Parts: sequence; structure tokens; C-alpha cells
Amino acid sequence: MRAQRAGVREIARRLCRSPSTISRELRRNAASRGGQLDYRATAAQWHADRRAKRPKTAKLAANDRLRQYVQDRLDGRIVRPDGKPAAAPDVKTWKGRRHGRRADRRWATAWSPEQIAGRLRVDFPDDESMRISHEAIYQALYIQGRGALRRELTACLRTGRALRVPRARTKRGKNFVTDEVMISQRPAEAADRAVPGHWEGDLILGLDGTAIGTLVERCTRFTMLLHLPPMPGHGVAERVKNGPALAGHGAKAVRDAITSAITTLPEALRKTLTWDQGAEMAQHAQLRIDANIDIFFCDPHSPWQRPSNQNTNGLLRQYFPKGTDLSRYSREDLEAPAWYARGRRCRCACRWRHRRRRSTSRSRRRARSPRERYR
Repeated sequence: MRAQRAGVREIARRLCRSPSTISRELRRNAASRGGQLDYRATAAQWHADRRAKRPKTAKLAANDRLRQYVQDRLDGRIVRPDGKPAAAPDVKTWKGRRHGRRADRRWATAWSPEQIAGRLRVDFPDDESMRISHEAIYQALYIQGRGALRRELTACLRTGRALRVPRARTKRGKNFVTDEVMISQRPAEAADRAVPGHWEGDLILGLDGTAIGTLVERCTRFTMLLHLPPMPGHGVAERVKNGPALAGHGAKAVRDAITSAITTLPEALRKTLTWDQGAEMAQHAQLRIDANIDIFFCDPHSPWQRPSNQNTNGLLRQYFPKGTDLSRYSREDLEAPAWYARGRRCRCACRWRHRRRRSTSRSRRRARSPRERYR
């Protein structure tokens, strides 16, 4: 496209890139053998291969002046306005660990790497060799192969960490939730509550990991409680890492409980089931086959997308308070609270309306005749 006399913005429009990206590519990888800055693909590829070669000398290791500047901003001594050293606390030598709780730290200028990288452009506006990114400074402090800076300088950082911690860790769990099973894909008839067969579910947690499952039908508010007893070995021995969930509300236990409860209903009343993105529904694909019901998940941190179930759980908390052992109830014991929860329907389901109370009886006096008013 460059040979076709296309401009920078035209190339950027065709490649769906920013014009500054195209301009930087043309400027950095231009061939200068002919005395002019002409862009050639072969020369650009050669420049890219040369920059990608490893191992590569760290910038702080090759530039003594830049390294000294960075160290002075990290480990510079604190002085008083008159130029004399400040009365800093006496700190023990660095031990390769983070400073202890409520312990003194050595007084230093302690600039952050971001501040150092930004100040270089102010102090050396015309010297391109005095440039470094904040990430390169962090790598020089924490990565052994790029140890151009002394490791004990990590104590001068504001966190004082001896090991670097990722800012945002990778997403854990929830890998079983895809776009096809989100609540946005649920049939529209489930939203207006006109047709029965659409359910909402959740867990009520108690003491020591005990739990009870709840299923609420959106149209009739029919409630079913799932018996989730602890599995053998729960609370007896130490839990095995990555082992089965012995508390009774693991993926397999919840799947079997929902299947045994909901298959007792006619097939016309088993259309959809909406749940939150808890790990107990990791086997929802097998549940869809066993119970012949479509499973959908709410958005993260959106309990209002299951309003009937949330309201019912609030009513059931009267029978199953928080912090109580829920494993002491048998399957027959759960029938009584479920029966009463079906009768205690929420205000919106019963179509209750509050009558507006009149603040005074002035209108009543107006309705009566003068003779009746003084009778």
C-alpha cells in the first residue's frame, strides 16, 4: 500500500489501526541505504528480528548514568531544609523479606518507578538515552536475570514487597459459564410469568458449610427444598486438596438433588432453571440431560435477576437463621417450611395495594350538611 502511494491515514483505515501506529512503523523500520527513508518489507523484517533477539542487555546495565539516576531517586537520603541529614530511625539490614508489621522503615526519597520514568523526560528533554519505562525498573528489581539494580532497593518501594504480586489475578472458576447459557438467552416467556415451568434456584448456607437448596417457580411461586446432607468424612479428617466437596453442596450432590426433586413434576413444568454462577452448578450440562430442563445463569453479582428466589430465601431465613446447623433437618423436616413458604406469597404476587390514608377529616365534614355537622 505504501508503494501504491497510499497515505498514512488510508493505510490505517484499511488495516484498522491507529494512524500513529502506521506512522511509527514507517519511521522506525525505514531503509536508509539509498540516502532516503524508504519503507521496505525486507528491511522492516530485519529490524524486527534484530530487536527480538535474546538474551538482551538490560538498559540499566548498559547505561551507568541512567542506572545512577534511578538508584538516587529510589535510595536517596532524606535531609533537612538546612542540608543536614535527617534523624532517621535505625533500621536493620535487609533480610530479603517484606518489612514486618509495625516496624520502622529506612527513610529514603523512595520515588516510584512511574515517577522516575516521567521525571526523566523533564530533566533530560533532549537526551533520548535517558529514557526508561517503569516496567523495566520493576524487572530490574525483581527479576534475577535483569538485576542491574540492587535487590535491597525493593525495600524503598512503597509496598516494600520482596516478591512482586500481580495486580489482577486470572479469573478463577466460572469456566463452565458460557454466553449460550446466560440469562440474556432465556426465553422471553419466562420474564412475564404468564406460563408456569420456569424456575429459580439457590442455596441457603448454614454453620460449618451445611446448606439447603431452594427451587421457586416464577409463575406460581411454588417452593421446593433440596435436602443436602454432608457426605461421609465431613468434619472428621482434614479436607483433601482438589478432592470432593464433602459438605454436601458440591456439584455432584446438587445435581442429584435437583434431578430427584424436579423429575417428580410433569415435563410441561420443567422448562428453564435460573441459578447464580456458583461452583455448585459446574455439572449443569449433565443436569440438563438428566432432568430435561434448560439451565441459565445470572450475571455476576446480580441477585435481583432471581427475584422470586431471593424473596423466598428471605422468608425461609425465619426457619433457618444464619449461623445454625442445617444438617440436622431430614428430608421430611423440610416439607413443613416449604409448605408454609408456599402460602406466604410476596406482596407483588398477591397484588396487594395500600390505601392512602387521609391526613384530616376535612373532606368528610364537607360531605355532611350543616344540620348534620352540629347534630
